[in-house]
Amino acid sequence: MRITRDVESAAADIAERRGAMIGPMRISAPVTFGRLHLGPALYPFLARYPDIELTLDLDDRRVDASSGGFDAVIRHGPILDSRLMAWRLAPSRRVLVASPAYIRDHGAPASISELADHKGIFYTNRGAADWRFPRPPGSGSGEDATVVRRRLGLGLNNGDMIRDAAIAGLGIALLPMFIAGPALKAGELALIDIGMQPEDEFIFIAHPDGRHPSAKLRALADHLRSAFGSPPYWDFPG
Repeated sequence: MRITRDVESAAADIAERRGAMIGPMRISAPVTFGRLHLGPALYPFLARYPDIELTLDLDDRRVDASSGGFDAVIRHGPILDSRLMAWRLAPSRRVLVASPAYIRDHGAPASISELADHKGIFYTNRGAADWRFPRPPGSGSGEDATVVRRRLGLGLNNGDMIRDAAIAGLGIALLPMFIAGPALKAGELALIDIGMQPEDEFIFIAHPDGRHPSAKLRALADHLRSAFGSPPYWDFPG
């Protein structure tokens, strides 16, 4: 299978040098982002280039792009794998949210110290039950971020379910706007302001270091940047 794929890739490379957008491309992406935003952005791209044979693998785990046979991975968050070459597609603002019922019953924390007294709903694919907030310049601390470790109310490995658990009033969640936005607009969730913003994150596409990215992968990245916008269409002030 690997030999067949290499032959197909070589044939596609030759075709690309002749100006054709053709051949197989395998991409991994997170489930929730893929369903809500990546899919709708991909469909017009594939309609424009019908000879591209795209396989999209939706998985919230951090897959190994190289050993998994992926041409690239699309991810949200920090870039942790030094073996990947990443291109930013869009900024990703994250916000602390809770349901109006939770705020009514437990109050809304207004500071880092108050936040630590509340139950959290955490994304378990990131490991520890903590959140990081950059320290302001000149704060006098040798650390570059304030880490808030909190009592685990619920741990989940899917963004949709974290949002739904927050709507159900089970605790406070730190969610990207591409998930939280519609629930905030509908009044199902409310923003929590503690006077600090979470660390910056991005939607990015990354390919294995040392592997020359194909013309179709570059075209896909350009298309997604345009489709998402900067600031991205799912974001709004608040």
